Amino acid sequence: MKEILNDLITNLKAIDGFVAVSITDVASGEAYDSFTADKKFDPNLASAYNLEVVKAKLKAIEALGLKEEIQDITITLSSQIHIINIAPSGNYFIYLAVDSKKANMGITKAMLNKHKAKLNEAL
Repeated sequence: MKEILNDLITNLKAIDGFVAVSITDVASGEAYDSFTADKKFDPNLASAYNLEVVKAKLKAIEALGLKEEIQDITITLSSQIHIINIAPSGNYFIYLAVDSKKANMGITKAMLNKHKAKLNEAL
């Protein structure tokens, strides 16, 4: 499992504009692993708060009676883009922050989806 997480993080660090990543368990809120390129940016703290975003969206889907699953939530800030990519099982999510001026969103999301495949199998 640790090797799969290391591979995922290594591959995501190669994204232009990479800021931080965290892989977080939805039930407990605990991060399986994380990495930041900016020592002032705490990806574990960000993931803990973004878990509340995921839970709120799940409640909204339920309240609306929608038969939908969240694939990802994208939050655009003035200088960063934060992507919350939820596993098909709903058991964990990958939180990825990138610099909005450097990252190509198509490439970023494609790389994220490509490299999380092994993690989906392990979890």
